[in-house]
Amino acid sequence: MYSVKSDFLNILMERGLFNQSSDLEGLDKKLCSGPQIAYWGTDPTADSLHIGNLASLTMLRWWQKTGNKPIVLVGGATGRIGDPSGRSSERPMMTDEIFAKNLEGIKKSAGKFFNFGTGKSDAIIVNNYDWFKDITYMDFLTKYGRFFSVNEMLKRESVKLRLDREQPLSFLEFNYSLFQAYDFVEIHKNYGAIVQFGGGDQWGNIVSGVDLGKKFGIELFALTTPLITDANGVKFGKSMGNAIWLNEEKLSSYDYYQFWRNVDDRDVEKLLKIFTDLPMDEILKLAKLQGAEINEAKKILAFEATKLCRGEEEAKKAEATAKETFENGGMGQDLPTFEMASDLNIIDALVSTSLCKSKSDARRMITAGAISVNGEKITDDKFLISKSMATDGKILLSSGKKNKAVLKV
Repeated sequence: MYSVKSDFLNILMERGLFNQSSDLEGLDKKLCSGPQIAYWGTDPTADSLHIGNLASLTMLRWWQKTGNKPIVLVGGATGRIGDPSGRSSERPMMTDEIFAKNLEGIKKSAGKFFNFGTGKSDAIIVNNYDWFKDITYMDFLTKYGRFFSVNEMLKRESVKLRLDREQPLSFLEFNYSLFQAYDFVEIHKNYGAIVQFGGGDQWGNIVSGVDLGKKFGIELFALTTPLITDANGVKFGKSMGNAIWLNEEKLSSYDYYQFWRNVDDRDVEKLLKIFTDLPMDEILKLAKLQGAEINEAKKILAFEATKLCRGEEEAKKAEATAKETFENGGMGQDLPTFEMASDLNIIDALVSTSLCKSKSDARRMITAGAISVNGEKITDDKFLISKSMATDGKILLSSGKKNKAVLKV
């Protein structure tokens, strides 16, 4: 493989953030010649980003830290179509009000990781609706559609999977890669971006933009992160059953901290490299810890990852709550807390606090002996949690050793 020379690409290689590039040597030479501009795009399908977006955000963050300018593109237009990549059905259409709410939430998520402003390396946020709103479909097809081969589009993984499974693929979704390719050309023309970042599953869409740029004599580059999986081969963040959101309104800092604290021992080194700013020599020392000592490395991972997303103060609070709860046997002040207006059946309590996904899941956990109230194991799924069980107005509810919530009476 070509030996990269630029600081940015060396960091990606060293930390396991590099997957593939359309022209690695060409991009490296561009970076060695001076600061460049790159973008990463996301559609506003929720009012927060989640850790599935974190590898791309991290790549873009290192881009800025090495003196380059990052752009976050929010797909106000493409979000109305829906990217078919990784999906078996079409996304539901959203109202303008939901789009507006989601746009603001994504801006907040992105604001956690970049310095925004008007300086040369300051990040900016753009919305592709700004250039799509005035172009007619006829103009788009005659100017750009003729450059796309349906034969090649049918070979795209996102399309091919749907067709192979005989799952419906609307013509609207089929157009998605055209729209994303056009984004690349427009964002180059308007802002000077020469690189598009994305996850490995976005490779086909990104390369479509690189190819479209060539038709107009524009040199563009694709750069992707690998698919981040855990030690069991599961896509990172999916094994929890619920999305791990970046915005605190959707997930508390304590729960965010605990997600990282509870990762598989085998994943610690990889996650420290990708999702923290710790120096590599310190990471390699932590990676040598074995047995019970690996828990110290996991605490550092949880603290550093939370600090990047929620700030140092929130990371310290989450760390203190975890220590009080798990090491000192108390109820940390930042544990998820729920009001308890009256006596509550254990099944309903577990579901309402999200300690269990469903009533059947709650019954299964009780049968397995994994549920406790104030430290006492519960074996009866008809057990009634009484307000009289509270100490200082609080009842501690636990699912397994690591998932806890407080009922406040």
